[in-house]
Amino acid sequence: MSKTLNAYRIKKIESLGRMTAMTQEEMVAGARTVAAGLEALRAEHAQLLAGLAANTEHESEKVALVRKSIDAIELGLGEAQVMMALASHLQSVEAEKQKLRTQVRRLCHENAWLRDELAAAQQRLQASEQRVSQLEEENKHLDFMASIRKYDSDITEESETSRSGQSDNKRDDPMVDLFPDDDHEDNRNNKSMSPTPPSQFAQQVNAGYEIPARLRTLHNLVIQYASQGRYEVAVPLCKQALEDLEKTSGHDHPDVATMLNILALVYRDQNKYKEAANLLNDALSIREKTLGENHPAVAATLNNLAVLYGKRGKYREAEPLCKRALCIREAVLGRDHPDVAKQLNNLALLCQNQNKYEEVEQYYQRALEIYESKLGPDDPNVAKTKNNLASCYLKQGKYKEAETLYKQVLTRAHEREFGTIDGDNKPIWQVAEEREENKHLQKENAPYGEYGGWHKAAKVDSPTVTTTLKNLGALYRRQGKYEAAETLEDCALRSRKEQHEARKLPVRAQ
Repeated sequence: MSKTLNAYRIKKIESLGRMTAMTQEEMVAGARTVAAGLEALRAEHAQLLAGLAANTEHESEKVALVRKSIDAIELGLGEAQVMMALASHLQSVEAEKQKLRTQVRRLCHENAWLRDELAAAQQRLQASEQRVSQLEEENKHLDFMASIRKYDSDITEESETSRSGQSDNKRDDPMVDLFPDDDHEDNRNNKSMSPTPPSQFAQQVNAGYEIPARLRTLHNLVIQYASQGRYEVAVPLCKQALEDLEKTSGHDHPDVATMLNILALVYRDQNKYKEAANLLNDALSIREKTLGENHPAVAATLNNLAVLYGKRGKYREAEPLCKRALCIREAVLGRDHPDVAKQLNNLALLCQNQNKYEEVEQYYQRALEIYESKLGPDDPNVAKTKNNLASCYLKQGKYKEAETLYKQVLTRAHEREFGTIDGDNKPIWQVAEEREENKHLQKENAPYGEYGGWHKAAKVDSPTVTTTLKNLGALYRRQGKYEAAETLEDCALRSRKEQHEARKLPVRAQ
């Protein structure tokens, strides 16, 4: 019996030694095999114990040994069951561990995704903050523009540059931004339905041709009604006059051409461009037949027809008409005549609308040379042309060249008003740039008015200087120089207010 137990123990030890090198599954299988063997061994011991129990007198010692072996077997069975239970527990723990690892991996992926989303959201937030800041500045600029718009009803403008970044009115006329017709233009950025002033209307109709006495009264009356916007009266008068003229003088007569021009301009003010173009073409044909192809009146009609085509966006059709008018004026008046410069401005605008910037620069520069040489550097047309050339530079992204021209206009106006520029007598643009440089050094900049009340100087060559202030202010905003921009815009606003109040003074005096 002892040999059997020793053999079992040796086998068990060997089995345990092998189990240390086993996997968990092998150890569990081995434990189950050992448990089955122990069960069988316990059953054998139980039979032995029953056989020995019959001879208790002689086999008491053996009974004791068998009982001891049974106890050992019971202990082994208990250990095997514990091992199997422990293995089962470890398997469940391992399964839970694998499940947790899977969850950790999923959470890591989600965390990485959330980090990417957070970074993207932060970038969008930063971009939104920048956009909000930009919109706030644009809104401030629009508020400024709105505040001065009420003073613009009777005040002229030269350039569309200051309106960059704003929505154009659907009725805004692109051909009225510079030198619109054959006249001394002072009316800029008019709405297409705005009546033409009497002096401008007469210049457009009569350029190069004397109105006969028999038409002068009717002519003046029609112009007066048209300038007041009373087209329901002006149009029938023109038509009646045309009918009478054609009966007495025939269709191909200069007087008929003159009345056709008048009616065409009335139609143009009513946005009836097709009817106006037909009348101007008829007038052109009559004037070419009766006055000759190189007469100044032909040039005037060509120019008006070119402007009309420009209003309809037909820039390619308008350009050759404008060039022909330029050739006539150069031949009749000379290459350095101010009217030639005016025609160059019109031609430059037509080319600018076709993005022919190289030609635009040449035309504006030549016009500028004519004005400066013939009319002097202080003539209003010099500043107007510089503004127009600056707008061409802006459309090409040549901000430095545009800025230089704006500063020239403001510097000249300052010198006329305050004298030679020195350290204590600075132009407004220099004051604005100093305020921009010093905005971080002091909490509040001193009012620019303390530098000499520059807004009063803006009245000089008004409204060109005021427009230049707005244009340069808008350019400063593009460059992020908001303090300098606000200085110029505030100056322009004060100038508008004073001009508006000055216009009301004669009425109050009456």
